[in-house]
Amino acid sequence: MTRLLAKLLAAFALVWALPAAAQPVDTGHLVAELVARDQSIAPGATTYVALRQKIDKGWHTYWRNSGDSGEATRIAWTLPGGWTAGEIVWPAPTRQPTGPLMNYGYKDEVLLPVAITAPASAKPGEIVNLKAHATFLVCEEICVPEEAELTLALPVAEGLAEPNPEWSGPIAKTLANAPAPAGLNAAFSKQGPALALAVTGEALKGADLSEAYFFPFDSTVIDHAKPQAIEAGPDGLTLTLTPGYAFQQPQAPTAMAGVLTLGDRAYEIAASEGALPAGASGLGPPARASGGASGALGLPMAAAFAFLGGLILNLMPCVFPILAMKAASLAGHAHERRAARAQGLAFLVGVLATFLALALLLVAVRAGGAAVGWGFQLQSPPVVAGLALLMLAVALNLSGVFEVGSSLQGVGTGLAGKRGLAGAFFTGALAVIVAAPCTAPFMAPALGWALTQSAPAALAVFLALGLGFAAPFALAAFVPGLLSRLPKPGPWMDGFKKLLAFPMYGAAAWLVWVLTLQAGDTALARIFMAAIVLALGAWLLGVAQRRRASGATVIAPLAVGGVLALVAAAAAVWPNYGEPAAAEAASGDGKANVPYEAYSPEKLAAARAAGKPVFVNFTAAWCVTCQVNERVALTSQAVADAFQQTGAVYLKADWTRKDAVIEAELARHGRAGVPLYLVYGAQGGEGVILPQILTEGLVVRALQDAQGR
Repeated sequence: MTRLLAKLLAAFALVWALPAAAQPVDTGHLVAELVARDQSIAPGATTYVALRQKIDKGWHTYWRNSGDSGEATRIAWTLPGGWTAGEIVWPAPTRQPTGPLMNYGYKDEVLLPVAITAPASAKPGEIVNLKAHATFLVCEEICVPEEAELTLALPVAEGLAEPNPEWSGPIAKTLANAPAPAGLNAAFSKQGPALALAVTGEALKGADLSEAYFFPFDSTVIDHAKPQAIEAGPDGLTLTLTPGYAFQQPQAPTAMAGVLTLGDRAYEIAASEGALPAGASGLGPPARASGGASGALGLPMAAAFAFLGGLILNLMPCVFPILAMKAASLAGHAHERRAARAQGLAFLVGVLATFLALALLLVAVRAGGAAVGWGFQLQSPPVVAGLALLMLAVALNLSGVFEVGSSLQGVGTGLAGKRGLAGAFFTGALAVIVAAPCTAPFMAPALGWALTQSAPAALAVFLALGLGFAAPFALAAFVPGLLSRLPKPGPWMDGFKKLLAFPMYGAAAWLVWVLTLQAGDTALARIFMAAIVLALGAWLLGVAQRRRASGATVIAPLAVGGVLALVAAAAAVWPNYGEPAAAEAASGDGKANVPYEAYSPEKLAAARAAGKPVFVNFTAAWCVTCQVNERVALTSQAVADAFQQTGAVYLKADWTRKDAVIEAELARHGRAGVPLYLVYGAQGGEGVILPQILTEGLVVRALQDAQGR
């Protein structure tokens, strides 16, 4: 009688209870709630509870592997004793291209089911409150970290559970369509710069493979932004992928897992390194290139950004010394229209030829699997040392120690001939070599896009960049009204030319400073000795030129001067530079009021796990824009106080010398070079990218905002 009464009371309670009741939560850019497949659960049984996301139009959240950027949705469960929650059953994602990046996630609405198991000791008639803390990164053009505290009231009842009339069907469909193993055979093989992934099996025979795409579980195994070429076979397909950061490490992956999607079907696959299965190819050429981030920016927009970036690059500090040389040449031909136009065209050709040469080298090296970015030439100590001596030689020439391209009697008046045009071409080439490591507004997204595309598209973007960079001086040579305003050539030009030597001395000194950061104090002694030998050789060449003007013999000083110049150049570029001393590399610049640590992914993860805001400065000694920002915006007392008040961690990612880890992180954020400034909030989420030109107020506000998000 007592047992019967207990059952009646339990049934009465279930009748009045709200089965699987939950309350939606609006987090700002999505509505989240917990929904159950069944109206109740039996002791010892398992049901599915899904985290439902109703996402605002135009916004998206992320899959378990978010791709190039983003962060997966996370659920932290709080359950009664004995109750357990499984892992999220992730539906197949869709591609979310953003600029030069490729991300993976969901839009509109998504259900993330989780298996919930009741203990055998659960009592029929009770109502259990399931609690979950869900965190999301919701993105449109910006990303906003959001969170919700969610609850679900789930009755416990004996016997077979009744399906939830509202959510049983959608959850069952989500589970049925979720990627699952299907007995597919998969293998991959590194083939030069590419990665071939071959998959065969009954599920693929006769299937439409035109929309095939591979979503890896590991974010580092492929370059997500690159297209995936598809080749069909009688038993499956072969995807040609671009290897990611993991394959640049000494221990490359020997296994790779993920999801293969074919339109509305999705399968889990696990591939091992080895021979590709037969039947995965051989039905003709690749059907198409699937995926890639090319549609997000596009060649016309990338070229337009590159052209604007090239124009603005003329205003960056790193270009001033070289443009001073061009200003002197232009002033000398202000009233000789034909000569001025020839000079302008020669400068344009020099700029474009050098930009394209650097771009070709960069594309070729990256195609070979090396991790290099824009400005790679100044990551080599021998190149930096050689450029420093070249800048010194140009400065000595401008100072009148020796002459190139004209005689002592005709300084500034005889440059219209072949040598003058060669000088204009050389000036354009030198300007590109020194200016290339700098980046200007609009350049960063354009270069980031270019380096994820085919070689022709990349070269088109670099060509637009060169046109923008050369345009001001090239056009000035064709504007008579502008040239007529300049004074006529005369004795003043000799003084003007010598005045312009001092920016070149400054450029040489800057490059020497970069060299010491790359190779330590021993490199300083070596470059100083080479500079003295070069200066002596230049003086002897000047002596030979003066003797020739007076009709004297010039063989001895000319020969000795030439030999000394060659010895100096050889001493500078001989590639046996060492690493900087540990203490030297770890020290700050002496002016900064903010202590920093050397960047590493582990330090970034630890600081974020501790709930601290993080400021990451991707910089290099050869990046003049970076150094200006550090002295103008990152060394003031106000910025130091902001770091102290917010508890923010300052990490410096120094790219002065080649670093594959930093290169991979730059690429992940769509950048091919420095500077890049990221600020991570104390509560998680994706980093916010700051402008390339910093101010004290901008940094302070960014740190304060990061403290509250």
